[in-house]
Amino acid sequence: MGHELLGRVETPPGENDPVVLAVDSGGSGLRVAVGTVARGVLAQRASREPVRTGDRGIDADHLLAQLLPLARALLTESGLPAPVAATVGAAGLATLGEALRAELPGALRRELEVRRLALAADAVTAYTGALGSRPGAVIAAGTGLIAVGTDLTGWRRADGWGHLLGDCGSGAWIGRAGLEAALRAHDGRPGGSAALLACAEKTFGPVAGLPGALYPRPDRPAVLASFAPQVAACASDGDPVAVAVLREAARHIADSAAAVCPPSGEPCVALTGGLFKTGDPLLVPLEEELAARLPHARRVPAEGDPLHGAVRVATALALDSLALPADGTMLHVLETAGS
Repeated sequence: MGHELLGRVETPPGENDPVVLAVDSGGSGLRVAVGTVARGVLAQRASREPVRTGDRGIDADHLLAQLLPLARALLTESGLPAPVAATVGAAGLATLGEALRAELPGALRRELEVRRLALAADAVTAYTGALGSRPGAVIAAGTGLIAVGTDLTGWRRADGWGHLLGDCGSGAWIGRAGLEAALRAHDGRPGGSAALLACAEKTFGPVAGLPGALYPRPDRPAVLASFAPQVAACASDGDPVAVAVLREAARHIADSAAAVCPPSGEPCVALTGGLFKTGDPLLVPLEEELAARLPHARRVPAEGDPLHGAVRVATALALDSLALPADGTMLHVLETAGS
């Protein structure tokens, strides 16, 4: 991401160009960017190690152990002073963020001299990256799936409950449904797909061994999601079971979007995340479902990703112009002085 993604922002007359720090912590690791309000993002680095969770939720010490060296290196190589404002977007913050909310403000003030801090759920930074400060809804989908929406007075979220309890329509959901159809074909039960069975055996070996190979793995959702492209490929070839799986996924995704989208006005709806690279087999039925469920909403392309969203929030904090609702859970904004 270069500074052109943020765009040029004029600082108020008579003020210096504030430095901002943005962090995106998710299932694939941690990304950090630094820049200034006027010049945008100047440098970024990433760690591929996801932040751990423990008894207190997200492990604040583990996050800081990765974040602080990356941030210091970026500030040094960019020749920037201490950040005025920072945003940390973290997966699971809404339900697992107790330790982060307790420990990060003081640590970032002490170690990096950050004065203003926003702690945001990754769904919020995904939303802000996609739509900025416009009312609407964003569906963020990859291995998992969550929808978040706002009318700019409060946040609504739907799903994001993980592959055992939800994430309906996600990559893991599609992959699991495809593998179930493969096993139905293997057993001779109704609802099976010979095409999906062939794909499953090509990918994983004899399907009779699939439960033993899958259930013990800690990365089960990612393994399930890895089969979603095969389901899409079978749907493209006209397999009716695969087509039905993706149609059902589209219905689930539209359900989540409808649950969070503002019911009045002309809200925007955007899609973000790797699942939507699946292409037409999913996108065509999804567009039909969204048009039917949300006729008052306007579909727009996502402008950026969650790291871009974290940059936007940090920039607004530095300018004291944040227009998004802060609720202490989805988005917690505070001054770090005296923490």
